[in-house]
Amino acid sequence: MPDFPAATPRARVRVPLRFHDGYSVDADLVTFHGLVDGQEHVALVLGEPGTRPLVRLHSECLTGDLFGSARCDCGPQLREAVERVAARGGVLLYLRQEGRGIGLYNKLDAYALQDQGLDTYEANTALGLPEDDRDYTAAAQMLSALSVTDLDLLSNNPDKADQLRALGITVHDRVPTGIFTTAHNVRYLRAKVLQTQHTLPLAKLGVS
Repeated sequence: MPDFPAATPRARVRVPLRFHDGYSVDADLVTFHGLVDGQEHVALVLGEPGTRPLVRLHSECLTGDLFGSARCDCGPQLREAVERVAARGGVLLYLRQEGRGIGLYNKLDAYALQDQGLDTYEANTALGLPEDDRDYTAAAQMLSALSVTDLDLLSNNPDKADQLRALGITVHDRVPTGIFTTAHNVRYLRAKVLQTQHTLPLAKLGVS
């Protein structure tokens, strides 16, 4: 049995999603009561989820998701995830965990330190903050409330799968996302591989 309190669906509403490149899909957006961190996370139910749906845990990134920042790969990952999850049937959890959990202002402060040569994790540490402050208990609550406890996870991040498994969610396969590089985010992606073992084949891109 999971060692966290149960959450319950609060409301479910159909929303047509339209992206700048012309892709469109309808999603059911689900909100919840009882999430342990008190945040307004939302689940997007896409396509027709089967007995082993594809699930994406996407942490909010205002700069990447909304403004198209080239300093990260968040916006392209979100766009890709919506289409891939919809095609197979599954759930995208949009989690209010800006800056790997440190918040927007702290993330921008960390950007300033990265401009001085620190990588994304070193910058957080220099600010006295965790390298990654995300906890996925609320994600496990949301999935359980949707009766999704057996899944494949769309992620390059092993910590997401490890945390979900520790919380009683059965993660069969961790399916890698695409690789979205720009001139501004290669150091950021390289740090993900070296510091937190993200499965990104940067060697193929000529980055050692």
